[in-house]
Amino acid sequence: MDEGRHETSHQTPCPAGPPPRPVHPPGVGPSVPAPSRAPGAGPTVAQWLRVPRPEAGVGVWRYGHVPRAVEEPEVTPARQLVTGALISAVAGLLLWSLLWNGYLGHFWLWPLLVFTPDSWRGRMPFVVAGYTWYAIVIAIFVVGFGRLGRWPELLRRALRRAVPGRSAVPVPVVSGEPEDPAAWPYLRAAGLGQAAEILTAEAGAGRMTDVDYVRLRRAWESTAAHPGRRAQFGAAVRERGAGACAHPSGVRDLPVRAARHDLVHAQVLVGTVDAGARTPYARRGTGMALDPGVLGTSLLAVGPSGAGKTGRLVRPVVESLALQALAGQAVVVAVGAAGVRLGPDSGYDVVVRPGDPAAYGLDLYGGTTDPDEAAALLAEAFVGDVLEVDVRRAATALAQLLGPFRTVHGRFPAVPELRELLDSLQAVEELRRALEGAGHPAMVRELDARTRQWGAPGDVGPVLADRVALLDRPAFAGFFDTGQGSRPWSMAAVAHPLRVRIDLPERGHADASRMLARLLLAQFTAVAAARSDRSLFAFLVLDDAGRTVTPGTLRGVQRLRSANAGVLLALRSLDEVPEGLRTPLLGAVGCRMAFGGVTVEDGRRFAESWGTEWVEARDVTHRTVFADQPLTRMVHSFRKLVTGKAVTTDAVTVRQVERERWSASDLAHTVPPGHAVLSLTSVRGERAAPLLVNLAT
Repeated sequence: MDEGRHETSHQTPCPAGPPPRPVHPPGVGPSVPAPSRAPGAGPTVAQWLRVPRPEAGVGVWRYGHVPRAVEEPEVTPARQLVTGALISAVAGLLLWSLLWNGYLGHFWLWPLLVFTPDSWRGRMPFVVAGYTWYAIVIAIFVVGFGRLGRWPELLRRALRRAVPGRSAVPVPVVSGEPEDPAAWPYLRAAGLGQAAEILTAEAGAGRMTDVDYVRLRRAWESTAAHPGRRAQFGAAVRERGAGACAHPSGVRDLPVRAARHDLVHAQVLVGTVDAGARTPYARRGTGMALDPGVLGTSLLAVGPSGAGKTGRLVRPVVESLALQALAGQAVVVAVGAAGVRLGPDSGYDVVVRPGDPAAYGLDLYGGTTDPDEAAALLAEAFVGDVLEVDVRRAATALAQLLGPFRTVHGRFPAVPELRELLDSLQAVEELRRALEGAGHPAMVRELDARTRQWGAPGDVGPVLADRVALLDRPAFAGFFDTGQGSRPWSMAAVAHPLRVRIDLPERGHADASRMLARLLLAQFTAVAAARSDRSLFAFLVLDDAGRTVTPGTLRGVQRLRSANAGVLLALRSLDEVPEGLRTPLLGAVGCRMAFGGVTVEDGRRFAESWGTEWVEARDVTHRTVFADQPLTRMVHSFRKLVTGKAVTTDAVTVRQVERERWSASDLAHTVPPGHAVLSLTSVRGERAAPLLVNLAT
């Protein structure tokens, strides 16, 4: 796509007229209205907004989250609770029987006799007072023996078992309060009460989506730097309601969603933290979510084929960022093999697919006009995985051809032209004569330097020509055209809130696909870090990142954290990364995810990256107490009946030991199918220790 098609800045909150839109993928119309909400289809936007979202740690799904205690409370066994309750009830009945029958005297009736007049004796008021006093005494017995037998705890446990999960239901806040988010309080405070009423009515009628709410909120926040635009915002809301300030495509939602999203905090739910003993009590059973705050440190996911990387991680993340793109908050580029299920074509603004004349092509040069920069990116893609070739020498050789060609033709060479320049000395001589005729001595010297290297030992030209030949195939005809009439999509367009999917022909052109994936990764790291406006979160997803990591791209990934950008690299094994880059790769990303079924060697590297922790080891030695006296034996038998345990003496030894958070063996053999161990780091430096996550929930 030509960059000129995206001239409208994403910072403009609401222009007076209809917003311009980019060219759409084949078969996608220019405007898609918000879907109408069917009865019973779920909460309205107003109800969704009122659900509490308390502050929580990194990676916690905040929608309806109920914070838990840091330490696990001591849980009494059910048998002990029931036995204690029965014994206290029997003791209470026994004491009441003794009092009622006068075996303990009548002292307990003194308050009744003292506080009632003698004239009441034998009359109805005394009968009523007597039964009232009996009820008070019985209530005292129930409270006292109930607390002694822990009846309330037994009752709560029985209710929890009878009504499972009732505490996990999000409870909305009461509507109409001053800070009710569904009432748009900040618009009312700014004097735009009419706009607030219109949006409130739109939400109540089901004509507003969560994307609309977040998009409008972002548009309003952008007016803080330009107060004069607030009037435009109000006018746009009065004219178009919830459809105001729409995405340039006119689309207000995705055609289908495969995951749960909370756009208030830009979170996507990827699973539930396992409730096992090795999980901290505060995180057991909580939702695990990803958002730009953690994706900005980049994520590396490793797991064998079929482990669920695409369906349970890649697609939810792409879907979340596509929704944020529609809200004007992000740009996402998803790269995968043709046929990988990353969503329908209608869910993207741009679909790049080699061999499809109706789809977009790809700009090999990433939109740059600098020959040296273009040469560096191409060299990283062409020979970044070839250990015998110096990438810097390859970049120099390419720059010596790209610069002169652009000087003569005003553009960079197409793939057949670049191959001819690398293969044929005659093509270089023709270019030299054109430069001499146009009077460009500096570029002539560049070509002369390239000519002197021709055929010399160590010349990288033949290797580059072989790599370019992989792209000069009939299947790619016209895909990389740079001339007039072509419409290649350029990585420079990540300055706009776009949803882009690139399908690579893995089946028939595996080597070319790997080379293109390296090129896209190199282009993205260069363009994202060089953006002057970093308000949009830029994210690149590589569904198969095998053989794409090079020293140059790894350095680029490390620079993304400060550029409000990140990448997701999915690998079948760390063996797909050069051996010298495996440990640096784990150190360069802030989020690491090991799926069930990883090899022991991969598990060892993850275990090393997660390090160790100090844990408290308790060694308890139990010794059974044997009683010699009959009375002692009877007491011990009664105690065993109550507690369910034999009478013992315990010798406890407590010590601090250093252990791996997750060992290589645990990662390779104990992670169940459909699970993964995930650690997170936010761009602010907050960390979440590796936790076992059930990705199926």
